[in-house]
Amino acid sequence: MSKLLTPEQVTGLKKHAAAIRHNIIEMITKANSGHPGGSLSATDILTVLYFAEMKVDPTEPRQAGRDRFVLSKGHAAPALYATLAERGYFPVEELLTLRQINSRMQGHPSMKDTPGVDMSTGSLGQGLSAANGMALAAKLDNKDNRVFALLGDGELEEGQIWEAAMLAAHYGLDNLTIFVDFNGLQIDGEIEKVMSPLPIAEKWRAFGWNVLEIDGHDLEAIFAAIQSAKQVKGQPTVIVAKTVKGKGVCDMENVADWHGKAPSPEQCQAYLAELDACEI
Repeated sequence: MSKLLTPEQVTGLKKHAAAIRHNIIEMITKANSGHPGGSLSATDILTVLYFAEMKVDPTEPRQAGRDRFVLSKGHAAPALYATLAERGYFPVEELLTLRQINSRMQGHPSMKDTPGVDMSTGSLGQGLSAANGMALAAKLDNKDNRVFALLGDGELEEGQIWEAAMLAAHYGLDNLTIFVDFNGLQIDGEIEKVMSPLPIAEKWRAFGWNVLEIDGHDLEAIFAAIQSAKQVKGQPTVIVAKTVKGKGVCDMENVADWHGKAPSPEQCQAYLAELDACEI
């Protein structure tokens, strides 16, 4: 049986996720620019990866044996930055320099500038290809480190994703686990109306992947799915995580307009108070 999270671990993860959401709102407001909706929907996945699963060391960000993470939906950089800061890669205070000139916190992740970022991303559809390369290299070198990636559901409209999906299955990259942040919305509205990638799970199965479907805000389910993926041999795994865009802030939840819009200072204070008052 796969190991499970203890109640104490779940409580700790919830505290980390709450802090990450708080910092996402604050940093985007300070920058007056950014992508809160998809950052908030991905927070719980990143929390489990960095605080319960991945083999990483913030004091040695480039350690050869570390697990790798690729944020394919690079516009959700605030979620990754807030997670890395919470994990100890750099001071939390630095988050407030988001999108400023000479800041290490640019609008999309840069592996050259930001400690803990394993791949520069931003152009949608390319992250899975990079993750494939990392996973294949680890296999060729007989290394046991694992590779994780996070894709947006709207991003699945990109053709390169499916070329990369074929490659990963062809080479049996069982050291690769990806998440699809399935919140149902993209910048122009509902994914079904823009260019439907549905049915998501069935498509990945057809491409030869091991497919798991979960609630992307259930910390225990996220962790259990990762453990299940590690038991699979000869296939990469995709975890289709059903999420809520803007999770944790009522005004933002399931609202496409919050894909790429910053809160006003007044909204920020109200949203922070809301996050502080309730358990996610």
